[in-house]
Amino acid sequence: MDQEQETLLKFPCDFPIKVMGKAEPGFEAMIVELVSHHTSEVLETTVNSRLSKGGKWVSITINLRAESKDQLDAIYLDLSAHEKVVMAL
Repeated sequence: MDQEQETLLKFPCDFPIKVMGKAEPGFEAMIVELVSHHTSEVLETTVNSRLSKGGKWVSITINLRAESKDQLDAIYLDLSAHEKVVMAL
């Protein structure tokens, strides 16, 4: 079975990626840069961030046009490998 059949998603599709980490200067830009390596463009209008109630943590959501499962897997691998990323969903 090829990898495209291992998912319920139909590609290409719009897909949200949520990343959480400490609210530090440059964190959002770093996340956008990591994701941009795997997709044609990440527009400012597709990126949303939200601080935790105490302001210590930030959640960043990037809505992108996913072309394949392999692309999404590569994005999640890069995000998960970064020391400043606490969680990627």
